[in-house]
Amino acid sequence: MKKYEKLKIVGIIGILANLFLFIIKLISGLFFKSQSMIADSFNSISDVFASLMTFIGNKIASYKKDEDHNFGHEKAEHIFSMYISISIFVISIKLLYDSFSSLILSHKVTFSWYLVIVSVVTILIKLGLFLYTKNISKKESSLLLKSNMVDHRNDMILTTSVLISVIFSKFHIYFVDGIVGIFISVCFFITGVKIFKESFNVLMNSSLNLSVKDELVKLVLELDDILGVEEISSLSIGYKYIVILTIKVDGNLNTFKSHAIANYAEKNIKKKFKDIEEVFIHIHPVKIS
Repeated sequence: MKKYEKLKIVGIIGILANLFLFIIKLISGLFFKSQSMIADSFNSISDVFASLMTFIGNKIASYKKDEDHNFGHEKAEHIFSMYISISIFVISIKLLYDSFSSLILSHKVTFSWYLVIVSVVTILIKLGLFLYTKNISKKESSLLLKSNMVDHRNDMILTTSVLISVIFSKFHIYFVDGIVGIFISVCFFITGVKIFKESFNVLMNSSLNLSVKDELVKLVLELDDILGVEEISSLSIGYKYIVILTIKVDGNLNTFKSHAIANYAEKNIKKKFKDIEEVFIHIHPVKIS
């Protein structure tokens, strides 16, 4: 099964599972006046949106190269990941406000074993989704997939916190509910920042990190007939990079030999560095004294 087909299934499963969790958590949160459960329900509706963005972004990213997009459409994943991060910011701020209100106004949670059951069911479903996406992410590079995996992991932690606040309410300790709601919103916001940052870097054509560049230059200099590397630049095209090199070769070599050296270097670079999609090498003939 291809990468895009796998992500399509991840998106569909995520939409259905999170929609189910949103409904049962919102109903139980409103009925039993649990602010942390209500906060967690909005987390789930955000997850529905995230899964929908995964589905749409993955669909666009799967389109092949064309005349208007010579290097494909993989940046669509990062565009839609940025949409996800923005939605996370909005919801986290709303949840933070509601949780502070709950804490200040001393809202009381009505304990129910139903709240406990909903929390446990949520944790188990999210554990399953986390393990499923983690297994796929080991084989496929995708920010959308990574965002979903991290989100499922965070949801397990956050719902466990909700479960703790519900248990405290049984002993008439109600302030924990508001504190947990604040904790959820802050964690939610931090997750959004991380996704936004990674998406932003790719969309702004971030380059290879210095250690990879150094390793690449070292590889090139080890090849026969290459006298030096004058310049190296790169830009991201989704999860992969385009690399542009200027190499020095003996000026006495004929054109055919010089280009053969460049072609050999390109093949070696793409063979060793799987994250590099294309390599363009400019030849600078130098005079050998």
